[in-house]
Amino acid sequence: MKFQTIAYTLLRIVTPFLLLQHGVQKHFGLLGGFGPQHGTAELWSLFGAAGVIETFVTPFVLIGLFTRPAAFLVSGEMATAYFLMHIKNGFWPILNHGELPVLFCFVFLFISSYGPGPFSVDALLARRSGKPS
Repeated sequence: MKFQTIAYTLLRIVTPFLLLQHGVQKHFGLLGGFGPQHGTAELWSLFGAAGVIETFVTPFVLIGLFTRPAAFLVSGEMATAYFLMHIKNGFWPILNHGELPVLFCFVFLFISSYGPGPFSVDALLARRSGKPS
């Protein structure tokens, strides 16, 4: 087993775990809650939609199930977050506090292009069905 395989697997697991925490803040009000009131985001709002994606789609990437489409969706959500919420405060991420959405966007885009890797539910299902992964 190559070190790159282990490192990629850790990237595919740790990155959605970190974003999932933002989702449970927005969706359930856990881990300090969302916003100045430390509550939840209204479900039928942009923040609510983001919370749903972060809470219920990132676990698919974490376990490696439907990895490519799930990671692509999350990458798009992070790009949307940057361009709707951060860019209005200036272009540069360091100035508009958009470093996390930009980083998450590109890491999830990389995961989407690279695929699930050998330590994933997708790979396990492929091995069981005899299909190449």
